Amino acid sequence: MKTLKLIVVGIILLVSNSMQSQVSINVNIGRPPAWGPAGYSNVEYYYLPDIQVYYDIRNSQFIYISGGRWIRSTYLPRQYRNYDLYSGYKVVLNDYHGSRPYTYFRNHKVKYYKGYKGRPQRTIGRRQDNRSTNFNRGNNGYKDGRDNRGQGKNK
Repeated sequence: MKTLKLIVVGIILLVSNSMQSQVSINVNIGRPPAWGPAGYSNVEYYYLPDIQVYYDIRNSQFIYISGGRWIRSTYLPRQYRNYDLYSGYKVVLNDYHGSRPYTYFRNHKVKYYKGYKGRPQRTIGRRQDNRSTNFNRGNNGYKDGRDNRGQGKNK
């Protein structure tokens, strides 16, 4: 019996010695969307002032108010489904790390009003459908037919 115990302990020690112990802590902040502003890697939320909506990067969800309640959804509300996320301005909320960015909605709404444009932004990715960057305008994004360089009418 004693020999059997020694053999079992020996096998356990041999096996445990050959196994590699690995502890990994994965803090996944989430992958920013292609339409997100470039240059911000440790951010959890964007605020979209034109439509007064938050975007949760970790959970890939939009957060918006509907019927007096804050809703989380993978899609924008119906009235904003045609909103161009690539050309719309995104406020990077790098000073908030909780789960309810809308706690400061009143401040954000005043500070980042509809039509707010801060520093120029470049998106992380490119549009994949080759549409203009503004759904309400012509093929090149300008109402008056100018080309992308502003050089006058397209030929």
